[in-house]
Amino acid sequence: MPELTTDRLLLRHWRASDLAPWAALNADPEVRAYFPGVLTPERSDASVARFQADLDRRGWGWWALEVRATGAFIGFAGLDPVEEDMPFTGVEAGWRLARPAWGHGYATEAARAVLDFGFTRLGLQEILAVTAAGNVRSQAVMRRLGMTHDPADDFDDPAVPDGPLRRSVVYRLHAPCAGR
Repeated sequence: MPELTTDRLLLRHWRASDLAPWAALNADPEVRAYFPGVLTPERSDASVARFQADLDRRGWGWWALEVRATGAFIGFAGLDPVEEDMPFTGVEAGWRLARPAWGHGYATEAARAVLDFGFTRLGLQEILAVTAAGNVRSQAVMRRLGMTHDPADDFDDPAVPDGPLRRSVVYRLHAPCAGR
């Protein structure tokens, strides 16, 4: 089962030692500002169990993200099929990092590795990224990755209660053409 590496990062399977920092990340109101609330430690642990089960079953998904130089766990990045209740289909790239990891280019670096894996190893023709309309930091990462946004794709996320977080945007990136 693949692990992905970049110059500075390792995208790997989850470890028991990741549970506490993952729970702390998910309990941080700033990290979760564009989600409907923080997660309890139990819900956070359950998410890791799902992530690891997906990695075990299909060999890709949401990988734990660590800084290679220090071994520090900083969040996650990966790919996942779009949920069935969404108004579109495909495979979504995503990332979530602890606040101390913000502003270092880690999200962009990890996402580039994930996109490369999706296009070269999985043969995907398109990869999506979805976020709340107000999440300008994630949208900036999407633009740095070369993803494009069509306002006609914007939608109200059925999994989010009515309110300012419900409106979501979709960014898309198509597989590089052969011979370019």
